[in-house]
Amino acid sequence: MGRSTHALLFLLLLLCCAAMAVSTKDVFGEDTGLSLVARKEHHKHSGFSEGECPDACQFRCSKTAYKKPCMFFCQKCCFKCRCVPPGTYAHKEVCPCYNNWKTKRGGPKCP
Repeated sequence: MGRSTHALLFLLLLLCCAAMAVSTKDVFGEDTGLSLVARKEHHKHSGFSEGECPDACQFRCSKTAYKKPCMFFCQKCCFKCRCVPPGTYAHKEVCPCYNNWKTKRGGPKCP
């Protein structure tokens, strides 16, 4: 086989590998949990169990400079409300309990 044939076979092999790397969600319209990208696009924000709160709050507090207090209050709110808003800031309207829980001074309790 010539050099051009080997190059063509190599290119064909790369294309096949790339085609197989496509997420099962893209191919079948369902998420089987195999694609990390597909899991990060979907954010479940309500109906948490107590075991899911630390991970949700870790993401919620990931961009703040005050991680320890953010994590403390986020988890406290998550344990009570079973909800953490999507994203790292705002969107509190998605979780009414989380949004409406206030401090004694009337400020927001949940980050």
